[in-house]
Amino acid sequence: MAILTIFFFITAILYASIGFGGGSTYLALMLIWDIPFYIFPIIALICNIIVVTGNSINFLRTKNTNLSLLTPYLIGSVPFAFVGASISINKSLFEILLFFVLIIAGIFLLLENKSFGKDKIEIRQIPKIFSILIGSIIGFISGLVGIGGGIFLSPILFLMRAGYPKHITSTASLFILINSILGVAGQLTKDIVFNEFLDYWPLFIAVLIGGQIGSFLNIKFLSNKVLALMTSFLVIFVAIRMGARLIA
Repeated sequence: MAILTIFFFITAILYASIGFGGGSTYLALMLIWDIPFYIFPIIALICNIIVVTGNSINFLRTKNTNLSLLTPYLIGSVPFAFVGASISINKSLFEILLFFVLIIAGIFLLLENKSFGKDKIEIRQIPKIFSILIGSIIGFISGLVGIGGGIFLSPILFLMRAGYPKHITSTASLFILINSILGVAGQLTKDIVFNEFLDYWPLFIAVLIGGQIGSFLNIKFLSNKVLALMTSFLVIFVAIRMGARLIA
């Protein structure tokens, strides 16, 4: 498990540097390493919580959070994240869903990469009912697969010009955190024994340290555009590995 722990560490660095948790990539890595399928989601969701908590607190402390932007998406996502997480799906369907999640996420990150650094944009008012609908769809898919959903929400907000980059990044982090907590709650309605996923504690330590390094890199060294590009390449690479596994 040492190599898997290193990959979790690297993933946490990259995702934390742009305000995400890394759930989709954690899931794919566990699939490649043949970790027991039924504990995939809860491990990935706990890793999400560990990674984005620090970023979320920082955003709230620096008042970079636009709660009016976040609220309608949460209204839609919160119940559906719990419902999705409480549904059991077989491994074959899970692998197919995760493959498409990774491909779409990688493409979205490439699109979002073009928007980082653009503070002078014309903000559009998105109808609340539309925002709630988007939140519901992302929440359900996130809960079903075991991710936080911010990797989908953030590029959508950028493409719709729903807010300024700093507000969108903070919205995505809080969205991931709250969805992941609800996802864990939903997972715990299933027949999962605590000590089964707690046996993977080195992964949790790895993402804790990696998340802190990622946040530091974001603040001190690399631009969001470079970090988003690196992360998108990682996501697409893992998706290709998964695709090869599905075909084999």
